[in-house]
Amino acid sequence: MSTMVVVGFMLLALFGLPIAFAMGVASLLALWLTGVDMSVVPQRMMHSINSFPLMSIPFFMLAGELMIKAGIVERLIALANTLVGRVRGGMAHVTMLAGAGLATVSGAAVSDASALSSILGPSLSKIYDKGFAAAIVAAAANLGPIIPPSGAMIVYAFMAGSSVSVGGMFMAGVVPGLIICFGFIGVNVWICTKRGWAVTGEPFRLATVLTELRRSLVVLAMPVLVIGGIVGGAFTATEGSAIAVVYSLLLGFFVTRTLKLADLPGLVIRGAITSAVVGALIAFASIITYLMTVDLLPQLLSQVLRDLTTNPLAYMALVAVLLFVVGMFLESNAAYIMLVPLLHPIALQYGIDPLHFGFLFVLNLVIGMLTPPVGVVLFVVSGVTGVRMRELVVNAWPYIALMYAVLVLCMLVPSVVTALPRALGY
Repeated sequence: MSTMVVVGFMLLALFGLPIAFAMGVASLLALWLTGVDMSVVPQRMMHSINSFPLMSIPFFMLAGELMIKAGIVERLIALANTLVGRVRGGMAHVTMLAGAGLATVSGAAVSDASALSSILGPSLSKIYDKGFAAAIVAAAANLGPIIPPSGAMIVYAFMAGSSVSVGGMFMAGVVPGLIICFGFIGVNVWICTKRGWAVTGEPFRLATVLTELRRSLVVLAMPVLVIGGIVGGAFTATEGSAIAVVYSLLLGFFVTRTLKLADLPGLVIRGAITSAVVGALIAFASIITYLMTVDLLPQLLSQVLRDLTTNPLAYMALVAVLLFVVGMFLESNAAYIMLVPLLHPIALQYGIDPLHFGFLFVLNLVIGMLTPPVGVVLFVVSGVTGVRMRELVVNAWPYIALMYAVLVLCMLVPSVVTALPRALGY
């Protein structure tokens, strides 16, 4: 049955059927052809999405939309500009810091890519060539699922079960996320120096920095409140996501005053559409998981890998290669939902730290969002900026290489990922 599902899914996806429905149709065809009782389908689909932790996804999506509409990007940009605007590659560094700041409230690369492209794209294009400007935005947006809160980490934790907590996954991403952010800044310096671009921006003034910091405190307080509350055990990730929505509403209506009642329906609909896609993927993938369980595929795969290697590092390298290929052709949420139930339990059998493996899994697929042919962040940035895909990819490769270098670092030195969550009791 599993073979029929995989072949059917690939064929339907190649013909352009949305990934979620390709999963569902392929699964139903496999059940029908093998004579399995079809009544199991609605029960399993309903059970898979009837989950309290999953409610955090639409709330965080909505909070991100609200914060962007509330004008927080402009405040983050102004603060970053006072700090690094006057060094070589200053505007590129501003974009990276703004992307990191936006990541702490949105948790999604696609929305960050759209916001940063619209707001910073024109200014970057005046200083650098359009291809490099677009690549800067794409790299900055890709920090969204790495720095907490992260929608990808929530999905991973849900699919992995009780061995991984959302709070632990969030904390696992902090140190690598900062390494990647400052690594991107180093790449900016190298490229801008190599191409001879001039220094731009206003000179550093402490008074200006303090003024912008004071204006941005209400924005910076949100991740401290929400993520700190989740990590500290004051509330769950779902409750924290609801608090983030309320905080965003108060900020938009009473502090920045750029949010209007008329904006809410559109923002809610956009958040609902994104969340519905994730929900549909989980529901349809539950049928595939059931079929794989019936075929004993997890046990067979585990045995094959055990016969191939008993080295945990070798297993992680094999998974990295697999996800590199998968990330080039499959949408990331679909990959989490299809592969985590298969690969995560095997990682536990190898004695790999679940947080370590979970973060490596997420980072692999986040990098896939920057690699063609199905790099969703590339498509968003290309669509907003008008830069051709080929030109964007040519300019983005140093950032992709940097992310793979951090992936290897995290694989070889687990403490880069696990030290902070373990210190906090995860």
